[in-house]
Amino acid sequence: MQRLLLSELLRWKEKEQRKPLLIDGARQTGKTYLLQELFGQGFKKVLRVDFLESPQISEAFNDSLTPEDVLSNLELLTGIAFDPATDLLILDEIGECPRAVTSLKYFAEKAPQMYVAASGSNIGLLDSFPVGKIEQYNLRPLTFREFLIAANEPAVLKAYDNAVNSAAAHTKLFDKLTDYYFTGGMPEAVNTWFELSDKSILERVAAVSKIHADLISGYSRDFGKYSGKVDAALIESIFKAVPSQLSSVMDESVKRFKFKGVHERKSRYQELEHGISWLEKCRLVLKNYPLEGTPRSPLGAYKKDNLVKLFMLDVGLLNHMLGVGYKEIKQQGYEYKGYVAENFVQQELIALGIDPTYSWGDARAEIEFIISDQEGDVIPIEVKSGKRTRAKSLQSYISKCDPKVTIKLTGTQGSQPTETKNFVCPLYYCEHIIRKLVIT
Repeated sequence: MQRLLLSELLRWKEKEQRKPLLIDGARQTGKTYLLQELFGQGFKKVLRVDFLESPQISEAFNDSLTPEDVLSNLELLTGIAFDPATDLLILDEIGECPRAVTSLKYFAEKAPQMYVAASGSNIGLLDSFPVGKIEQYNLRPLTFREFLIAANEPAVLKAYDNAVNSAAAHTKLFDKLTDYYFTGGMPEAVNTWFELSDKSILERVAAVSKIHADLISGYSRDFGKYSGKVDAALIESIFKAVPSQLSSVMDESVKRFKFKGVHERKSRYQELEHGISWLEKCRLVLKNYPLEGTPRSPLGAYKKDNLVKLFMLDVGLLNHMLGVGYKEIKQQGYEYKGYVAENFVQQELIALGIDPTYSWGDARAEIEFIISDQEGDVIPIEVKSGKRTRAKSLQSYISKCDPKVTIKLTGTQGSQPTETKNFVCPLYYCEHIIRKLVIT
């Protein structure tokens, strides 16, 4: 299984001097696998310590935090020799050891030639942090392209990478997209789905569903373990409310998150704010801010914290929490519910570093996403999950805001590549069109 973030880590390795790496991400998104199995292949040796699995390792940081002393202590505790010139040190679940987090500052200042990488699933909850002393990346669930790489079907991946616009390519890619809607991008679920490709569909579905259930249970246990001053029951109520509120939308765009009825005796944003923030810091929910009027760059200047949409970190977990089965997803095909497509697009945008995202609306129209490009022009993105591509909201936006470029993501094959202003693309090419118009 390949992860696209690996290319960034390899660039980091080639630097003459470097700050320690820190990989943040929700639990079970593949941080350890990325660092140890993929990135670690390029080193003579990998010394990995896990503070959650082996709490006693924290003793290495009890006294001095200088790199020399820490390494000496780690060698004593693990019995493994470490060569700073050739080996990679991985500090896994570093959030469990605050002094190890602090030590990253000294690795950056006193040993910039060393290869030190840390990871954690509760990084956002830390009280103190070595700002400016680390190189940080967020590892999300697998994107659709990473899912296609895992599928190991070269012709399909080639068609995707070349953004082929043909009936044959569309049939194959949309079929893979609906598979992705079911499995999502959590590495264990994706790996199991393809490892069991020679088994019956019932066996594959059952195995992936079990993984989803275990993941949700694991997150729920974390609510109590890491919630601190925030009510764990409140966090769980919000977490469960996100899928139910998304699915309450039928043919319209996803609405803002409603605070009333989420948790007993709490009905205002101020009462749920800490729980929402906790879930976002742990990368379990994704934020989208609806804007009104004529949107201008920077979009963040016009957001209101109490006016927010919440999406799930993973579309597969979203469908599992709603009890939506594989057969239902595949049978509905092109007409599948819009909230799933919106959650998919949200994930693709976040994986591209567009975080948070924004949307637009007025009294009669809603645009699911708006993005500011490098020139400051705002690009509207209309999401249509089915074959019907009439976009009244997009026409309303065009008449009111006069954008230079528009994007419509649909369940159809889309328009021809010669289009230069009003792009109509299949949903699965979301990453392509955003890279073309926004990032590059």
